Formats: sequence, structure tokens, C-alpha cells
Amino acid sequence: MNISVRVPRIVQDMHYKLSFPDKRNLVWQTSESRSKKITIKVKLMSINKVIPVVLITSLFLSVHSLGQGGNIITGDGFPNPNPVITNEWGDLPSGRQWGSTAGIDIDPTDGHVVAYERCGAGGLGGPGTNCDTNPVDPIFKFNRHTGEVIANFGGGVMVTPHGIHVDGDGNVWVADFAGNEAGTKGHQVHKFSPEGDLLMSLGTAGQPGSGPDHLNQPNDVIVGPDGSIYVADGHSGQNMLNAQALEEGRQAGLTARIVKYAPDGTFIKEWGQLGTEHGDFRTPHALEFDSQGRLWVADRGNHRLEIFDQDGNYLESRYSYGRISGFFITADDMVYAIDSESGPLRHEAWRCGVRIGPLNEDRITGFIPGYQTESRYEQGTAGEGVAVDEDGNVFAAEGPASLPLAGGAFTKYTER
Repeated sequence: MNISVRVPRIVQDMHYKLSFPDKRNLVWQTSESRSKKITIKVKLMSINKVIPVVLITSLFLSVHSLGQGGNIITGDGFPNPNPVITNEWGDLPSGRQWGSTAGIDIDPTDGHVVAYERCGAGGLGGPGTNCDTNPVDPIFKFNRHTGEVIANFGGGVMVTPHGIHVDGDGNVWVADFAGNEAGTKGHQVHKFSPEGDLLMSLGTAGQPGSGPDHLNQPNDVIVGPDGSIYVADGHSGQNMLNAQALEEGRQAGLTARIVKYAPDGTFIKEWGQLGTEHGDFRTPHALEFDSQGRLWVADRGNHRLEIFDQDGNYLESRYSYGRISGFFITADDMVYAIDSESGPLRHEAWRCGVRIGPLNEDRITGFIPGYQTESRYEQGTAGEGVAVDEDGNVFAAEGPASLPLAGGAFTKYTER
């Protein structure tokens, strides 16, 4: 009797040799001869009482490679290099409430922390609040040692800041994810000088679209080695769970793309659409460049990191980091990826937190757990953005789910 198994995409894309020594275990061997094992729960049923099919009801993966043992799904067995937690890190001006965030970065010119909070929105600020209705300065530069505010600017420009990036000259780039009710702000990317002067805006204010002059829910922005600008555009795909939904999204003109601009903001090219193939995305949520000049994209809805050259040619992928909301690549080529969203309905069994691994391998060497919650007790939640300073201190930017648990927009994780 032939049995057809519906294998999850994380296994399909690895292209390993598969075998079934018994009904509950699937084993494959990598080209490096490292043995990895997936334990699956299966249910045997038949279609039209003729074709037997094994349905995978849950998936648990444990990886043992190069002397590092642990479960990449739960994080069990991996060391936590930063166990000391400082909640409510960073000073907040008097009279303000922390809002949620999804973006944090390190200024390469001095090593300090640059981030934003959404003007009290998305959490402790209450409903109806955003940076348009409450136009305080959302962008902060913090002393990485003390949390003292060094600079604070950006008021009156944005609606809902999302991704943030500091370029080699200390300029601060912010993606403004949502539009305001008046249709006069949002769906743009803004460049600020280190002092907070607005230098450039990409996209058409308040007008979402898919053409070269428009953006539609931009998630993140980064400047490449040659000064080119890359924008991750489109937030809707992560909730499109089947081919029909993706096709309907494409027909509606929703975006899931990387847009490349010249240093002066001139449109160069774009690539990607709603989809699951390599080079397509279901919410390209965060961007980073590595030491080799490759562009990494956190494809959150597809639970992977996609790697491209600077012209958009697909190179390879990583699948060990969960449902990635944000990530950071350090100078010593380590990847820190934060999973804020894995849960029973989206990426079952994966535990939220920060997964750490080497740049050139798809494996995990460390795990910083997130917060436990009653609604997702086994998986918990965590922040949406992450950054690492030169001393190895990890900073998390708390999103709407984790903000009430963290108590403030930023959390610092240290070795001691």
C-alpha cells in the first residue's frame, strides 16, 4: 500500500533524503552527514475510501549538529547567553506613555541605540492613539549603557512608524507603515539627519499603491553598501494561508516586494509578490545586510529568512529561526532573530524568543526565551525588533503583544 505524506514546507525546501523507519518518525540525512530527526504525530485516513493519506497533525524538530544539541522549535537545550533582563529600559520624557514598537538599531557611528515608540499607540497608550493624533517625537537615541535620551525627534511626520535603520553616516531611516484618516500621511519611508532634520521621503504621502512612486504598508528600510536604498513593502500576506487567498491578494494589488532606489531616491527596480516560492513573500517584515554584502529578508508569513544579492537574485534561505519579526546581524557574523508571533494558529509549537545562530549555517546555537502568556502558555510572545551592541548586549523592541508584559517599549538582555 502506497502512503502519501503531506510534508510541511520547512522540510520540502531543505531537499533532504527522507525515510520512514516507523509510523511516527521521519529521518533525513544532510549532505554534511549530520543526522537530524523530526518526530511527527500522524493520522491515517482515506480519501474516497481508496487513497490512504497520512496527515501531519503536529511537528517537533530536534537538531543535533556540530556538537550543539537542542530543539530549535522550543529552544530547549540551547544556552541563553543573556539571562539578565532589564525591563522598561530607556528613559521616557515626563508625561508620556510607552507605545508599542517594532524597530530598533545600533548607530554605527557611536554604538548607541536608536529606536522609536508609537506615540503611546498599540498598547499602553490606548485605542485611537497614533503619531498623527498624538504628534510627539517618536524617534529616540539612547545611551546604550544608561538608557539616557541623547536625541528625540520626528514629531508630526509619521502615523505608525515600523522599521528603523541607521546608515553609516548616522542618518535615521524610518518606514511609516499606515496612513492617517485624512490621507495626508503614511505609506512612506523617511530619512532624518542625525539631528532630526527631514532629508528625504519615499512614496506618496497617505496614498498606498504598487507602482514605482508608491508604497503600501512599508515594513522596513535599509541602505546598502553602495548607498542604494531597499524597502520591504507589504504587510498583508502573513495572514493569507492558502493559494486562493494569495491570488486574491495579488489581484487586489497588494504588495509583498523589495523596492530598490538609488541613493537620491530614484526608483531602480523591485522584486517579489505575494507567494511562497523563493523570491516571493508573505510579509517581508525586516531587512539586514551581512558582511558579504548580501541582503537578508525576514519573510515572516513563510517562516524563513531569504537571502539575495544586491540585484535581487535569490541565493539561499534559513528555516531555523521561527516566524521572524526582526533580526540583527553582528560584526562577527552571528544572526539574532526574534520571533514574536508563533502561536497555535500561526506556526504551531514554535516558542517565541530570540534565536541565535552562525551566518553561514542554518542552525541555532543559543536561545533567549520570550514571555509566557495565558493564551499562548507553551509558546509565549516576545518583542518584534532586536539589536545587539558591541558588548553583546541584546535590546528588544516590544510589540503590541509583548508590551503589556514587558511594561515598557524596550528590554535589555545582558550576560550579567
